[in-house]
Amino acid sequence: MINEMKKIFIRIGFLSLLFCSGCATVATNTITQTSTIDALLAGSYDGSVSCRQLLQYGDFGIGTFDRLDGEMILLNGRIYQVKADGAVYMPDPSVTSPFASVCRFVPDNHFTLQSKSDYKMIQETIDQAVPNKNIFCAVRIHGRFASMKTRSVPAQTKPYPLLADVTKNQPVFNMESIQGTIVGFRCPDFVKGVNVPGYHFHFLSDDSTRGGHILDFVLDEGNCEVDVCHRFLLVLPEGGKGMEHLDLSLDRTGELQKVEK
Repeated sequence: MINEMKKIFIRIGFLSLLFCSGCATVATNTITQTSTIDALLAGSYDGSVSCRQLLQYGDFGIGTFDRLDGEMILLNGRIYQVKADGAVYMPDPSVTSPFASVCRFVPDNHFTLQSKSDYKMIQETIDQAVPNKNIFCAVRIHGRFASMKTRSVPAQTKPYPLLADVTKNQPVFNMESIQGTIVGFRCPDFVKGVNVPGYHFHFLSDDSTRGGHILDFVLDEGNCEVDVCHRFLLVLPEGGKGMEHLDLSLDRTGELQKVEK
């Protein structure tokens, strides 16, 4: 009996050690997010989690980088950085992020998309395939696009402006006849203030040279995979660093709509 109790305590201790070390215990069907979208909208751009740490939470996702230095795409376990010059870089693992959402992508649904579908039509197709909008979905679309319109943002200096002011002069990239992958999430309406309710997509070309935050697109042909996620893990900066003076009681819905579109 004593030996059995010892074995149980050893197992519990081992699992606790794994969990506390950050690591590789995050279950599938779990979206892990660092900070909140309202904190980002309010100008909290200092990175708090390294790219190396993000990869412990998943192999798929989107976000941004320290000082708002470009758009993040995490695809197949590799992190890409689309900077304001429109080029794609491979950031050092030590580079940090103030905001990101990641998961271990294991698709539950797979379907072919209708030719000439635009952003709105794609959303409607996914909503039909996964009608329960009160759960999270990770979405991966690979295909050939007749057009793809994306943006990125330049690195900021303190005192940081609001995100809505940054995106007033954002570089916009228009691509035609390009193959690549859309990476992103559909979040429930109840995440308002925490993440982006509805759809939030980033793009990476197959040759890893172009991409960014998606503003619009038209698909020629492609396939969609959806990973339905019923767990959500929010990781705030240690000690709330960088959030001390933010007024997160404000309704920033209007700002978010301007930033996203």
